[in-house]
Amino acid sequence: MKVVRRTLLGAVGFAALGGFAPSSDNQAIAIIGATVFDATGSAPHAANVIIRDGRIAAVGPDVRAPRGARVIRAEGKALLPGFWDVHTHWTPGGDPAMTPDVATAYVQAGVTMVNDFHQPPESFEPRRRWLSQLATPHVNLTARMSTPGGHGADWADQNTTRWANTPEAGRAGVQAITPYQPDLIKVFADGWRYGQSADNTSMDEWTLKAIVDEAHKANLKVVTHTVTVERASFAARAGVDIIVHSLQDRELDDATVEAMKAARTAYAPTLAVYEPVKPGQAAPSDPDSPRLRQSVRKFGYALSNVKRLHDAGILIALGTDAGMTGTPHGSSTLHEMELLVQAGLTPTEALMAGTANSAQAMGMIADRGTIEVGKRADLVLVDGRPWEQISDVRKTHAVLIDGKVVHGLGVALPQANRQPTLPPVKVGATVDDFTRPDGRTNLDTLRVEDFDGGQDRTSQISQIVTGEDGTRYLSIAARMSQKYSPTAGVIFPMARGGIEPADLSGYRGIRLKVRGDGMPYDLRLRGLAGSWTGRFNASSEWAEIEVPFDALTPVALRDGGQGAPFDATHIFDLRLGMVREGGSRAWLEVGSISFY
Repeated sequence: MKVVRRTLLGAVGFAALGGFAPSSDNQAIAIIGATVFDATGSAPHAANVIIRDGRIAAVGPDVRAPRGARVIRAEGKALLPGFWDVHTHWTPGGDPAMTPDVATAYVQAGVTMVNDFHQPPESFEPRRRWLSQLATPHVNLTARMSTPGGHGADWADQNTTRWANTPEAGRAGVQAITPYQPDLIKVFADGWRYGQSADNTSMDEWTLKAIVDEAHKANLKVVTHTVTVERASFAARAGVDIIVHSLQDRELDDATVEAMKAARTAYAPTLAVYEPVKPGQAAPSDPDSPRLRQSVRKFGYALSNVKRLHDAGILIALGTDAGMTGTPHGSSTLHEMELLVQAGLTPTEALMAGTANSAQAMGMIADRGTIEVGKRADLVLVDGRPWEQISDVRKTHAVLIDGKVVHGLGVALPQANRQPTLPPVKVGATVDDFTRPDGRTNLDTLRVEDFDGGQDRTSQISQIVTGEDGTRYLSIAARMSQKYSPTAGVIFPMARGGIEPADLSGYRGIRLKVRGDGMPYDLRLRGLAGSWTGRFNASSEWAEIEVPFDALTPVALRDGGQGAPFDATHIFDLRLGMVREGGSRAWLEVGSISFY
């Protein structure tokens, strides 16, 4: 008994000095004296929590710290399950932008689980390897589906967002996605552009149902981009698991509520992305502008509809659409709980949305989302009583993921969280000679079609052709869309999914064997420091051309800056493209691409 007391006192003093170190893989952790919000429906209560091997081993007021355990004194603090955001986009256009910084933002906010909707399936395997090196929340990677020209498909090719407008195409799309082992599927089923343009891209109910049925056969949850009341009824009848946006075109009707209730379709309203004036934003210069009035009106529908669904017994989960404009990673998840309270939920109900409800909606409640014996030890310790004052969720003291302290108590982030990318890899000189029987490049990457965005898009066909002499080449044929400066092209990632950068510092330039329609073509390298472009001409006769790296010029920045000088050490991909007049036809054939 005396030995145990000395151990506890020693640990108390160490933690108070901010010197708590991460536990080793086999060392128990004892959280002593916390007020536990366990998200089971029980009232907050004083308890000690023991963690072993990444799992909760014991919970209770009389539980003692095991001999040799690391002890966290938590009197006056609240212990909750880690928060879960079911709708995020880890996009380079977000805030923050780089993957390690996004991971850090979530960890520091106490968010221990997210669904990421941004990545193409080709990137899943290398991205999972990268995440395994970071202090990061658990990340579910999501495969995306939409209609041709629909939301989510209006800027990407089918390697990023599969297109489907028939049940047959829907089933085939799911079958094409599943080998990449996605964690769930998102369908952009609603083409309503928030009342700002015509809806001519919504997915019909039969196609959506076929996708849901095929996904459920593979044990995959399906969530939908649904923002109108009518389409919510479609989603429910199709068996969608979660609607991950606010219904905001009008007040809900009884029939839609009953349809969602009957289908057990959960609802994550992403209020944070729709808030008319977001935290930190300046007040609008014209408070009576039509755009702002429309935004305020839609947000009013969003608030009232989430309360209506909650009161009807619909499971409310937490999602934010973080990564979109004005919706930063990490802090937006906490703000979403504040907005749920603004909508009329109690702080306890908002906390349930951000913990157990999200886990239940994703079918993972048996593993995480509550503080119970056997559950994964993803926990957040905060100062305050957030079940009384929801803003206390911002007072993060410590965060544990898989039973390890990853934030707070003097624990430093791993070095990988301070590096913007994975270490660069060396690549062979031949990028693509189009001879691989599986259709991939010589760098074992998947070529990506890259043409202009919008509902009216350039029509492009890229295929490998075998010439009369038996040589193989890439043929790109395009009918340009009817707009200003339409584009067509192909991207060659340097590594699978474009995740790992390549170090090209051992080369001097790019060598191409090409022929074309006689008009100029663009070549672009995209790297960590920026993008750089050059031009070349190709006539109807095959020719070998060289583009030195020192001939490339920086692509101008959106803010008017000139861009950085060329840096060959962190290159993600190479693009060949063309800009032509609207409505015209264009073509390019490429026999080989290499570095010299």
